[in-house]
Amino acid sequence: MAAQNTATTDAAQAGPSHSPTGRQWLALSVLVLSQLAVWLDNTVLNVALKTLADPTEGLSASPNQLQWSISSYTLVFAVLLFTGGVLADRYGHRRLLLTGMVLFGAASAWAAYSGSATELIVARGAMGIGSALIMPATLALIAQVFDERHRATAIAIWSGSSGIAIATGPMLSGVLLDHFWWGSVFLVNVPIVVLCVAGSFVFLPGVVTRVRQKFDPLGVVLSTAGLFAIVWGVIEGGHRNDWTDPAIVGALAGGVVLVGIFVLVELRVANPSFDVRLFRDIRFTGASVAVMLTFFGLNGSMYYTSFYLQGVHGQTPLECGLSIAPVALGVLLGAPLSAKLVRAHGVRPVVTAAMLIATTGFVAYVLLDETSGLPLFWVFLILQGLGMGAAVAPTTEAIMAILPADRTGAGSAVNNSLRQIGGVLGVAVLGSVLVSVYRDRVTPRLSGLPSRAADRAAESPEATRLLGAKMRLPRLSAIADEGFVHAMHVASVVGAAAAAAGALIIWWGFRRTSSGARSSM
Repeated sequence: MAAQNTATTDAAQAGPSHSPTGRQWLALSVLVLSQLAVWLDNTVLNVALKTLADPTEGLSASPNQLQWSISSYTLVFAVLLFTGGVLADRYGHRRLLLTGMVLFGAASAWAAYSGSATELIVARGAMGIGSALIMPATLALIAQVFDERHRATAIAIWSGSSGIAIATGPMLSGVLLDHFWWGSVFLVNVPIVVLCVAGSFVFLPGVVTRVRQKFDPLGVVLSTAGLFAIVWGVIEGGHRNDWTDPAIVGALAGGVVLVGIFVLVELRVANPSFDVRLFRDIRFTGASVAVMLTFFGLNGSMYYTSFYLQGVHGQTPLECGLSIAPVALGVLLGAPLSAKLVRAHGVRPVVTAAMLIATTGFVAYVLLDETSGLPLFWVFLILQGLGMGAAVAPTTEAIMAILPADRTGAGSAVNNSLRQIGGVLGVAVLGSVLVSVYRDRVTPRLSGLPSRAADRAAESPEATRLLGAKMRLPRLSAIADEGFVHAMHVASVVGAAAAAAGALIIWWGFRRTSSGARSSM
C-alpha cells in the first residue's frame, strides 16, 4: 500500500498554502465517512444479538450462529486487508474505494433482508470483503490529498473516527431496534455508501501512477483456511461442549498446520499477503501482539455485555446502547492523555500501565451480579476504554516509528490485521467459554424437565427464558440470570488474563537493550 509512491493531487502540487483548502477538507470527510461505516459494523451488531436470537423478532439464531455473525465479518476483513492494499496500488485507490463501497452497500442490504442466520453469516462475510477494499484505500488517498505539512492532522482526524464508531455504533443500533426491525442496523449503511460514492467522484483524485505489485493468492488461501478452521473449532467446541470430538480436534490441529505452512510460504515469496518478516523486530512483535490481545478482551466483553444488559437487566436495545457508551468516553480520554505521558516517560511504562488498567476493567466484571447497579458497570467500562485508548495510540505510533519508511504500509496492514484477528478470537474463545460454562451451570438445575426440553433450554439463557415462558415456570428465568452471570465471570477472567499477557509482552518487548534496538528487517 505504497501511499508515498502514488500521485498527488493538483491541490497538493499547486504550491505552498497555509491551510488545506475546502475541497481537501471535503475529500477528507468522504474518507472519514467511508472508514466510519467500516468500523460501525464492528460495533453495531452487538446490541442486536439478543434480538437476532429471538424466534419471533429475529432469526432464532443459536449462540454459535451469533458468534459467526460477528466473526465472519471480522475474519474476512482481517485476512484480506493486505490483498485490498495490493489491489488498490495496482488498479487505483479511488477505484478500489468505490468498488469496496458498492460491495459493502450491496452486502449490507443483503444482510438486512436475510431469511436465516446462515444467510446473515454469509452476507456479513461479503461485507468484510468490501471493508478490506475500503480501509487501505482511505489511508492512501489521504496521502494523495494532503501534503506532508497537513497529513499528520488529516490522519489523526481519520483515526479518530474509529473512536466515534465505538461510541455511536451501539447507540445507533439501539435507536434503530427500538423503532424498526433488526435488519435496519445493516440497511443504515446504504445511504452512507451512496454519499461516499457520490463524494468520491466529486472530491477524490484519480490515479496518475500505479504500483504494479504481484498477488499472493496462495498466502490468502492458506491464511483464510487456517484461521477459519481455528475459529470454527473454537466456536463449535464450545457449542458441542466436547473438545475431544474428532471434528473439533481435526479443525484446530489442521488450522494450526495451515497457519504454519502460511508462515513458511510468506517467508519465501517476494510480495507476501502478510509480511511475517516484520516480526523479526522484537518491538514490532510485542506491540502488535499486545494490541491483538487487548482487542481479544474488548470484543469478547462487548459480546457478552449485550446479553448481560438486555437479558439479566431487561434493558431495551436503546438503553443497552446508551449503557455501553461510557467505554467510548474512556477511549476518547485515554488517547490524548497517553500521548503526553509517552513524551514524558516513554512507551514501555505508559502502555504497560494502560493495559493493566484495561485488565482491571475486564476482570472487574466478577463483581457484578443480577442486582448490581449500572453506575458500577459504567465505571468498569470507562476503565476498559481508558486502558484501550491509552494503549492503542502509542503502540501504533511506536510501530510506525520502528519500521523503515519503505515498510510502514506493510506494517500498518499487519497491525490492523492483528487487531481484527484478536477481535475474532475474542468473540470465538470468550463466546465458547460463555456457552460451555453456562451449560454446565444450569444443566443440573433443569433435571426435572423433559430431557429434550432441558437440552434445548441449556443452550443459552434466551432458550432457558423462552422455555420458562412457554411452560409458565418463572423460576427458569432466575436460573438463566444466575447461570449467565456465573459464565460471564469466568469469561471475564479469561479476557483479563489475555490483556495482562499483553501488558507483560509490552514490558518485555520494549525493554532497554544495549544492542539490537532495531533488528534487521
